This record gives sequence, structure tokens and C-alpha cells, in this order.
Amino acid sequence: MAHFAKIGMNGKVLQTVVVDNSDMLDANGVEDESVGQQFLEINNNWPAQMWIQTSYNTMNNQHKLGGTPFRGNYASIGYEWDEDNNIFWPKKPYASWTKDIATADWISPAGAMPQLTDEQQSQTTAGTHNWIYNWDEDGQSWNLVNTEE
Repeated sequence: MAHFAKIGMNGKVLQTVVVDNSDMLDANGVEDESVGQQFLEINNNWPAQMWIQTSYNTMNNQHKLGGTPFRGNYASIGYEWDEDNNIFWPKKPYASWTKDIATADWISPAGAMPQLTDEQQSQTTAGTHNWIYNWDEDGQSWNLVNTEE
């Protein structure tokens, strides 16, 4: 089965649909995205070029089954199609964050979220504390928070 995203204004993903592989075969019996796009245009009354194939198994530019990642992320409703980079992007989490093309993910100006220490992780697992890092947009930093308090 192939998955396609219906693209609306400003590149927003409006819907995702599944297309049977047999509906994507060209004259030589080879799967072809453009054939799937034509099928969707005929059957959904939406322009062919506004249907973009997406991979159900791709997230953060990694294929969860070890295959080749395809278009950065599986397209979900509300994601944005970035034609220039050939990537589906989730909603930008904060105004200061930027696109990381290599991981098809957003990154903070302070870098990746810090890892919990072994002690913090142990306390969280034991249920005595619930340590997490929250992004502080005003301070442009990661803040350690105990959500049990």
C-alpha cells in the first residue's frame, strides 16, 4: 500500500490516504508516483500535483524498518510540505527553532534537549519524582522540572 498526502494552500497537509499499489503501476508494471497522483485526481477531484507520496515508516529522516527514509517524515494532517527540501515538517514548536534538514526535525537554539542523569531517571522510574525538561522560549533554554510537585 502507498500513502499520499493531500496538499492545500501554503503546503499544509489536509489529509492522508492509502492507495493500492496496483493503482500506481505504469505501462511497464512499475510503481510510479505520478500514476498514483493521476488516480487520486480522478477519484478525489483534487489536482494531481497536490497529492504527494509519503512513507508511513519514515520519521525524523529514519526508516523504522531499516529501509531508505522517504521525504523526512510521514505526512500527518497539519504538517507542511517543503518542496524545496522534499520534506514533510511537523508544526514548528517554537518561534526560535530552526529546521534541521539532516534529521527532518526542528532544533532549539540551545541544541538538543539534555538527557536526564541516571539519578533523575531512576527517581522518575521509581515514581518518587517525574523529571522532564521543558523549553523556555523567553530564556532560550531547557529547564529541568519535577512535574510531581
